[in-house]
Amino acid sequence: MSSKVLSTALMQAEALLAGGLLKCLTWLGPSAASNVAGGICRFIGPKLPVSRVAYRNLELAMPELNPQQRRQIVQGVWENLGRTVGELPHIAALQENTPRGPGFEVQGAEYLEEQARKGGSVLFVSGHIGNWEMLPPGVARHGTPFASFYRAAGNPLIDGMIRRLRDKAMGNTPVPLFAKGAKGAREALSYVSKGGRLGMLVDQKMNDGIEVLFFGRPAMTAPALAAMALRYRCPVIPGYVERLGPARLRIVVEPPLDLPDTGDRKQDLHALAQMINDRLETWIRRKPESWLWLHRRWPKELYKRKA
Repeated sequence: MSSKVLSTALMQAEALLAGGLLKCLTWLGPSAASNVAGGICRFIGPKLPVSRVAYRNLELAMPELNPQQRRQIVQGVWENLGRTVGELPHIAALQENTPRGPGFEVQGAEYLEEQARKGGSVLFVSGHIGNWEMLPPGVARHGTPFASFYRAAGNPLIDGMIRRLRDKAMGNTPVPLFAKGAKGAREALSYVSKGGRLGMLVDQKMNDGIEVLFFGRPAMTAPALAAMALRYRCPVIPGYVERLGPARLRIVVEPPLDLPDTGDRKQDLHALAQMINDRLETWIRRKPESWLWLHRRWPKELYKRKA
């Protein structure tokens, strides 16, 4: 059997497994799917090697925590990740302002509605907090659908499943998805320059980014959002998703940031990137288990001994 045939067979097998899992999660309903997936990940996740990265991150970012507190947070990180996966097939059906059970609410919707009235370029900034998959459809329901960056899954069959779920959650409203990388960055820049809205999750390390503080430590940070905001002087609206219960979510939208304007582009870029990192840190500290602590956010030498 050739390597190409074997690779195709493996991808098809993965897709069958993923499709079966999605059908099971759909059949369970939103609350049960969230509970089951969250429980499985909470049990298995902390035993995986990648959890050592989460423990080291917590030591670096929040040294005041004791071992038991760190263990509880890592368990919560995996539970939140599992719930996010379990809820993915149900996001399109979640209703706003339900009295109880599955659903979502938007705190600060007035900022979205104001931008919808004004029109023009807007940048939304967030991180992998709570169920971040709820951000695009939730914001779109208040008149401000936005484009975003997208990293395709390695298996194109599984990637297609994920794309269809996201399109369904958006009510099949066409919004651009830009591939991560230089080409996608140019396309996004052009889109914003023409009045488009763009959302970005900016909480992961970017090796060729700029160095600003995150939890008091130097961290390489993507500068693209700050650069676009300063270039086009468009509003930057921060927001995140708070988990209230199984498939019950709150989108917290905050007022637009005050953009620095000293006349020194480099200084303003650094100041805005720091402002965004500070906002992310504030959200994460409120509920540390809601953030994805599983990636190496700080310089690699800090992980050599511990992870």
